[in-house]
Amino acid sequence: MSKLLLIIFPIVILGQPNIVWFESYGGSGEESMGHYILSCEDGGILQVGETYDYSNNSSKIFVVKTNAFGQLHWSREINIEEHNLGNSVIELADGYLICGSLDQNSSLIKLDKDTGSTLFIQTNDNGGVDAYEHATKIPDGIVAVGYVHSEDPWNTFFTEGEGYIYFFDDSGNMQHSQSINEFMDQGYRVQYVNDELFISGLSEDASDYALIKMDLERNVIWDQTYGGTSEDHCFGMDVNGEGEIFLAGHTLSGTSNWDTYTIKIDSDGYVLWEKIVGNPRGFDPDYIHDEAWGVRATDDGGCVTIAGTGDEYGEYSECDGEQCSDVWNAYLIKFDDLGEIEWEETFSSLDVTEENYDWAGEDIDLTEDGGAIIAIDNGQLGFLRIDNVQSILENNSDIIGPHHFRLISNYPNPFNPKTQIRYELLEEGFIRLKVYDISGKPVRTLVNEYRQKGDHSIVWNGDDDNGLALPSGIYFSMINNESLSSTSKMLLLK
Repeated sequence: MSKLLLIIFPIVILGQPNIVWFESYGGSGEESMGHYILSCEDGGILQVGETYDYSNNSSKIFVVKTNAFGQLHWSREINIEEHNLGNSVIELADGYLICGSLDQNSSLIKLDKDTGSTLFIQTNDNGGVDAYEHATKIPDGIVAVGYVHSEDPWNTFFTEGEGYIYFFDDSGNMQHSQSINEFMDQGYRVQYVNDELFISGLSEDASDYALIKMDLERNVIWDQTYGGTSEDHCFGMDVNGEGEIFLAGHTLSGTSNWDTYTIKIDSDGYVLWEKIVGNPRGFDPDYIHDEAWGVRATDDGGCVTIAGTGDEYGEYSECDGEQCSDVWNAYLIKFDDLGEIEWEETFSSLDVTEENYDWAGEDIDLTEDGGAIIAIDNGQLGFLRIDNVQSILENNSDIIGPHHFRLISNYPNPFNPKTQIRYELLEEGFIRLKVYDISGKPVRTLVNEYRQKGDHSIVWNGDDDNGLALPSGIYFSMINNESLSSTSKMLLLK
């Protein structure tokens, strides 16, 4: 396990993203791979996927929950027999809901937020080899999409099945199910927006992106397909506050090899723009795969698409210094409102270690401070925390936790030997204010009690909980309650 924590926290979003920290966690199998990552309400991160034993061709669902600094909170492995899939996760008020399959049957698994213990498992044999891919919360329950009757049961991405949608109560009991195979072979993502459902997936033979708009009475309002004359594989979807839809995946239509393919669509299904982008390192495009798996809408009307880039051809390898085509990198693309590329960035193991090995971006989620967390496939479940993705914060000296508190940067900063930390509580409640060192280790608890609303301040003398003076360096003050947290950087100079 390797880790890098840099001294960069967002102040004004002007440039390309920087790495804040990296962590990775392996399961009991020979290799692990994540499929979905979630920025949680408590400031932590949750990633779900599988851990594999290739000697007996078996897999277990693998779930890892970290805190805001990437330190392990808890992890779980869940399996019945040999073939199990962890496809995605959503956060509910009282737990995390995992979508996937157990022993080749569709499963919803609800886990406790604090411990990861099982709250319920609902498994349904919906037909042949089947699985739930993704879910969304609706007012009276849960909606999930997936597939039945898979023809390629060992494929974790496109199984050549039949698309289905399912409606559950809040305990995971199925109320209705309905085929959507007329529109897609595999339902891959679903999102509830303004009393309607958007469902994306892969059309027959994965030839096009497929998208459905449906009401809660299960009536299809419209359906559309998007793509070119060759294969177009759709894996990511997000919907912004304006009801505009972003789809992302990869395509062979009009390309030398697989390239990322991102589309922005209005709420009536009409294309606003589409972009095919790839080969950021400039190798021979005939051999480079650019495979996109996730997309998130940003606050400027654009989006970020996450992918992996590299080649898998034994007869070809090209290097430019330490960068080689057959060593995969994570590949992040930022599009603006009109589909223009604001920046492209690749991330590799060389950014955090001296070892050069495969990285690929499997999914992305945005964080409240304008950054993002990326799921990295490096043979384990990798967590890559970056900043400067979108312009949520205008000034780091004024970080707001919605409806709860305001953390104001310490003064003086840099400081020696003491500094004052100010914070405002917008409502009374139990508050923790701690200081962390550069590795993410808590070194000093300043506040851990119930406080009235209003302005507060406390002086920190640069010491730890044992009263020992700490060395010069970067420290972070973090204020949090049961559901929200805010962080500010401090520099101690001696």
